[in-house]
Amino acid sequence: MCPLIDEGDRILQAHRMSGPGFSLPWTSFAEFFSSRVDDRHLKDRTFLTYYEDDRAIYRKYTYGQFGDMVRRAASFLHDRLGLTRGDRVATILFNHDQTVLIYFAAWTLGIAVVPINVEEPPDKKRYILKHSEAKGVLCWEDYAQEVADLAQELPSLTHLIIVGEGGGQGKGLIRFSLDELTGARPWAASGKDDSAPCCLEDEALIVYTSGTTGPPKGVVLTAANLLMDADGITRWHRFSLDDQFMCVLPIHHVNGTVVTLVTPFYARGGTVLNRKFKTGTFWHRIQDEGVTCVSVVPTLLEFLLEADTHVRSERFPRLGGVICGAGPLLRETASRFEERFRIPIQHGYGLSETTCYSCFLPSDLSGRAHRHWLTDFEFPSIGVPIRHNDMTILNESGQELAEMERGEICIRGRTICAGYFKRPDANEAAFQWGWFRSGDEGFYVRDEEGRPFFFIPGRLKELIIRGGINISPLEIDDVLKGHPLVKFAMAIPFDNRYYGEEIAAYVVPRMVESQPTETELIAFTRSRLPFSKSPKVILFGHDVPYTATGKPKRLELKTRLAEHLARYRDTQFRERS
Repeated sequence: MCPLIDEGDRILQAHRMSGPGFSLPWTSFAEFFSSRVDDRHLKDRTFLTYYEDDRAIYRKYTYGQFGDMVRRAASFLHDRLGLTRGDRVATILFNHDQTVLIYFAAWTLGIAVVPINVEEPPDKKRYILKHSEAKGVLCWEDYAQEVADLAQELPSLTHLIIVGEGGGQGKGLIRFSLDELTGARPWAASGKDDSAPCCLEDEALIVYTSGTTGPPKGVVLTAANLLMDADGITRWHRFSLDDQFMCVLPIHHVNGTVVTLVTPFYARGGTVLNRKFKTGTFWHRIQDEGVTCVSVVPTLLEFLLEADTHVRSERFPRLGGVICGAGPLLRETASRFEERFRIPIQHGYGLSETTCYSCFLPSDLSGRAHRHWLTDFEFPSIGVPIRHNDMTILNESGQELAEMERGEICIRGRTICAGYFKRPDANEAAFQWGWFRSGDEGFYVRDEEGRPFFFIPGRLKELIIRGGINISPLEIDDVLKGHPLVKFAMAIPFDNRYYGEEIAAYVVPRMVESQPTETELIAFTRSRLPFSKSPKVILFGHDVPYTATGKPKRLELKTRLAEHLARYRDTQFRERS
């Protein structure tokens, strides 16, 4: 601990890194944006292609068209809603071309986007809307009534904007649609805005992540963070204007946003945005659109392996590989995927607090070396630090550990976030010794060139990572404890082939003679939580696993029940209709 160093200094120290300095050639996101959409060489090249399979919607935007529509969206936000630099706007949306327009429009105005998963329960939506101090919220029309009810309790939320396909006001609320945008004038900074000029240190994203204790924390990412990580990813994989990315991950998370929206725009390439991942269209779309890179999580690799699809890599001569991270990747999954599809996995690691990816397996490895680092250890290597990142392993005192010694993965550099929004306690705990503490256990092994290849044998923090999504076990605990027959409950993860981790719960009944059934408790939690967060297995016991200081012994319980839960490793739990 460093009690004499204040919060701002802690965060500033974690932004410093070894090696030569670096600065971006733009003064703001708006200037960067103009460098792309106003480039005469890019004007007629396609940047965004949007597919919505269920409704057969398909739209393409060239860089010139995208620039025009984003500027019209910026005019809508600024002129019609009065939003200006420094404001925050929440989005309760899904993968859609209008969502992308909103993100880029906000960033060109210096407005921060607070993305909220549409599947979050109302209480969590309410907390994020209130804590983030969002002035406006843009939600899809299906969620209008829910958000309107929440807005009544949030006087600081002055604008509710309905996003949809059609035009018109509807329910007396402001509507944002492609039809509406065609009538708006393009935004052009004319000096009439009284706020200070935008800069790269403006807040761009506030991403709320599940925590192991307390409410979710808002990770503040600046425009510089987004562009630095995009630069690092672009340089590492040698992306260029010839690259076509595909997005199948939700863009309310940093992975979908940074890897498959900001990075292709930075690299002057294109991106194919899908409403959602579907095994039935995945390979066809890669072939039809000439995709060169797609970002996935280990869960999607399992789904692709399970699907009865005969795929020949010769059909995808442009596909250089799949970027994979955001969850535990099994050696078995990696081996089976590469052997079956003959497509390399570009495994990496990062967190919302580090913008997105901090390290990757090197792209210049030989086939033999690639297989070595991916499959010859107990778990696949997450690679070596990419540009703008330093990584190390520290012990509990902040001292660097030697090769093969296990400690905490710590990261510093230009992609480190600006801190947690209004959470000085969290900032004090996470930013120490000049590093950001990831909470993940790790070690490294050097190759013949002296490069440190990092590994994650486990997590120090108790988050459950299901399908690449962080889930707070406390949220599940609280729901289970709300059942009248439950005395104690604790959610624990278990290894699962399809999602990396699935969710079980350990329950102590109030009375032995009136013990609830597993089916009853699963149905109870399912009525209050989305399927993804609901326990799939309930284990009953009689002892309450707390420490003497009242802290739950979740990791100890996970270890104790691991043998029993191992029988569910290869089970794919499906939502019942």
